[in-house]
Amino acid sequence: MARIYKHLTTQERAVVMTMRDDQCSTRSIAKRLCRSASTISRELKRTSGVGVYDADAAHAQCQARRVLPRRLPKLHPDGVLFQVVRHHLNLFWSPQQIARKLKALWPDDPTATVSHETIYNAIYVHPRGELKRELIACLRHHNQVRKPRSRGTDRRGQIPDMQSIHIRPAEVEDRLIPGHWEGDLIKGAANRSSVGTLVERTTGFVVLAKMDNATTKAVIDSFSAVL
Repeated sequence: MARIYKHLTTQERAVVMTMRDDQCSTRSIAKRLCRSASTISRELKRTSGVGVYDADAAHAQCQARRVLPRRLPKLHPDGVLFQVVRHHLNLFWSPQQIARKLKALWPDDPTATVSHETIYNAIYVHPRGELKRELIACLRHHNQVRKPRSRGTDRRGQIPDMQSIHIRPAEVEDRLIPGHWEGDLIKGAANRSSVGTLVERTTGFVVLAKMDNATTKAVIDSFSAVL
């Protein structure tokens, strides 16, 4: 069976940069990222200039190579399958019933079938305005926001007053509206150096900020300097 190569993520490239700055070997970096040494070696050879690896430049090169357009979601509002689902919703079928019906109609065509969870996402996430109100009105429970399924009340290890990522607005989740960012902090070997990452969710634009330590002040100062 042919092996599938998966490109490094932005965060992984930041780890590569910090560990290279710390004079770590290719095998050490590969072990830290649970990647093969050949993958790391190929990344360094392809994107390093004069022996220096720059995560920003590496990410830019990777983006330039990705010439294929992003695949639309299965239930995109302009798609035929979405219109089939919409028709059955207007007949007051539940997403579960629609999913079973599609599977019965086209059992051997994965492009024509979706799960009920995908249908719920298509109702609550992708549409806007009147279309969204129409689809929600077709549900038996007309909730404007879908509640996540309960997994019990055990709150051990939770941070008091923590804001869960699951309650962020739908426009952030579906990456349609620019201006929403995700942040992360990556530490090098033995915590000798750190890199903060900010990724704009719609465009994939990345900002990296090197810092000497991971204190709150250092993180704020480093991001302020590059923004």
